[in-house]
Amino acid sequence: MTDLTTILNAICSFVWGWPLMVLLIGTGVLFTFLLRGLQFTLLPHALYLAFIKRKEASDDGDISHFQALMTALAATVGTGNIVGVATAIAIGGPGAMFWLWLTGLVGMVTKYSEALLAVKYRVTTADGKKAGGPMYYIERGMKQKWLAILFACFTVVASFGIGNMTQANAVAEALKNTYNIDPNMTGIVLTLSSGLVLLFGIKGIGRFTSVLVPFMIIFYLVISLGVLICNASAIPAVFSLIMKYAFTPIAATGGFAGAMLSQTIRMGLARGLFSNESGLGSAPIAAAAAKTNCPVTQALVSMTQTFIDTIIVCSLTGLVILTSGAWTQTGPDGAGLSGALLSSTAFSATYGSWGAQGSSLALILFAWSTLIGWGYYGEKALQYLAGDKSIPFYRGVFVLFVYIGSVMELKTAWTLSDIFNGLMAIPNLIALLCLSPIVVSETKAYIARRKAAA
Repeated sequence: MTDLTTILNAICSFVWGWPLMVLLIGTGVLFTFLLRGLQFTLLPHALYLAFIKRKEASDDGDISHFQALMTALAATVGTGNIVGVATAIAIGGPGAMFWLWLTGLVGMVTKYSEALLAVKYRVTTADGKKAGGPMYYIERGMKQKWLAILFACFTVVASFGIGNMTQANAVAEALKNTYNIDPNMTGIVLTLSSGLVLLFGIKGIGRFTSVLVPFMIIFYLVISLGVLICNASAIPAVFSLIMKYAFTPIAATGGFAGAMLSQTIRMGLARGLFSNESGLGSAPIAAAAAKTNCPVTQALVSMTQTFIDTIIVCSLTGLVILTSGAWTQTGPDGAGLSGALLSSTAFSATYGSWGAQGSSLALILFAWSTLIGWGYYGEKALQYLAGDKSIPFYRGVFVLFVYIGSVMELKTAWTLSDIFNGLMAIPNLIALLCLSPIVVSETKAYIARRKAAA
């Protein structure tokens, strides 16, 4: 087992190495130039489209723009927003936050491009529902079905890892550590509740996430702002630390072991990309179900997903950890804090024992929502590979793995999840680059129509 773990860790480090991160960031930078900074100039309009209800009855699709956004956010706002950010700071120091923000800013336009192509090349299945995502725009846009099949296979496997067992395990572990609840009980309840939501398909998932996701994000916003208000005097110094150590190495201080500049950059980029999933090809699967006749409108709505996930939620975690000073503290073993323990310690510094409970509750909600969102992603990927009849089979197996993930040690599953999650990006990024002229032409046409209507 040790040899297998070593091999998998080596593969994971290779997949999530500098080449993939440069490709992910580079694609975002390229689209930023091609679309003239659209993620900045049209962000207010995108937020309006996302959160202001408009008449959609005549539009073609299964769920509203808002429900599509919430489904994608459900899958994206997960353990990475709490544990991942904490790990980035624990290993890379305060400067990692700068590079995490960079992934959000350029990732917004990547997410926009993915969603635009997903809506443009989506299809109507035999049951009258929409299906889209990278597998469809790779096949129908690039005319490379083998690459589409490869992406779909990676997505199905990833859905059982990053989207299922690891999330269920995070819920079970948090409930056990915080409330001493037996993982078997957690597994049973989580399996039944997740199966019930997934049973109703995208419409049920859309309705569920449109309630759960706003609640959990507002809850996390409130408890995080409480910490920042209490530590308001430390905020200017924290921003100074972030900017200083984004470009220079940081020495050891307190429980923090110090970090080389390359380590800071890598951790910020890796955790940011892992959290917002821009370029990985997952979110456009949900975007394709939106009620719209215009690919650009849903693309703009999808773009706000990365803004909310990284620029808002991840920033809150990072600022709470840094302003509380928890990143320099040590644990019972004398080592620096990391992961969920670092986050809960940061909240506990302000709220006492309630802080750890609030942090755990946020982690539980984030993990469960990710599980639901990825259940839909995996279902649509398998539907592409094996047809409509595979959906009931997939749902049954998926919820079974929810229970398995709740009660088992999952160190190997975490590594496998990282590997296949990263592998999804390769065919998707190839498609984005090849189909970039389509993205540019659709965007120019939409902007021209807006100007003409003004």
